Amino acid sequence: MNYSPGENFGPGEEVPPLPPEYLVRRPRRTRSHPALRRLVRENTLTRDDLILPLFVVEGSNVYQEVSSMQGVYRESLDRLAETAKRAEQLGVPALILFGVPPRDQKDAEGRISWAPDGIVQRALEVVERSAPSLLRIVDLCFCEYTDHGHCGVLTPDGHLDNDATLPNLELQAISLADAGAQVIAPSGMLDGGVAAIRNALDEVGHAEVSILAYAVKYASGFYGPFRDAADSAPAFGDRSTYQMDPANAEEALREARMDIEQGADILMVKPALPYLDILQRLKRTFDVPLAAYQVSGEYAMIKAAGQKGWIDEERVMLESLLSIKRAGANMILTYYAREVAKLLR
Repeated sequence: MNYSPGENFGPGEEVPPLPPEYLVRRPRRTRSHPALRRLVRENTLTRDDLILPLFVVEGSNVYQEVSSMQGVYRESLDRLAETAKRAEQLGVPALILFGVPPRDQKDAEGRISWAPDGIVQRALEVVERSAPSLLRIVDLCFCEYTDHGHCGVLTPDGHLDNDATLPNLELQAISLADAGAQVIAPSGMLDGGVAAIRNALDEVGHAEVSILAYAVKYASGFYGPFRDAADSAPAFGDRSTYQMDPANAEEALREARMDIEQGADILMVKPALPYLDILQRLKRTFDVPLAAYQVSGEYAMIKAAGQKGWIDEERVMLESLLSIKRAGANMILTYYAREVAKLLR
């Protein structure tokens, strides 16, 4: 049509309609070719985004599949060397280690967690020797090491004693750093925990060790399979007094801010998929790297539905991880790390 929208027409003259919006703007044009879709893509999932969680146990030649997490194994130190080497070859940049000691080594305080010959301390040496380029991250908590399954020292009436647990956090952090941990990831959500760990590490000469704080960890129903893997279910009660209420969002900002003030280098949101809104709010509010944990329940649901043929497991796996990246995560802890690394090569 040869007229401009501002052109004047005489009395009785019919004004031609403007071109419909959809004829002027066609978003489908930039979706018309695979290469063009890649060129205009706003977010990209890469191997550099991945952190692989591993569960380490005592024994020899142990490679035991977790019944509720098919494809995830508890493995002994002799098997860990090959697992770490394979992850390194796939281009996975980092591991996070969870120790699962025998039940007869557990006590009310979790003292085995800071023993120089503890399971994670020895695992760190194995990883450093067999896959030296991998970043060595360790989970720091007590639920795997206490005989009651709670994340620290208990009061006589069975409640978590926050302040009595802080010195033990310091002992565990120093022991893990001495053994070669490069990033400490405290997961207990204890008040003042990050500050205690930071001060303790600095005082003994481990100022270079980073803290990845589980700053926003919800009291979630998505952790069930993990507790099978780590043998960490509480013997009584639950963890709702120290993990966050799933209904709260403003509290997440307060928790994140306090951990930054106490010396955290990286913040984590856990779980990931049910809390993408929280992840995005942290991204918009704080100028620090963010991690998100695609937890065991998220993994198990995708895996089970894929095996039933209800979904395309590979496609949903990648889509779910991309959604976490899109929401603001700089790094993603996922049990799918190896499978994703293979696909992205």
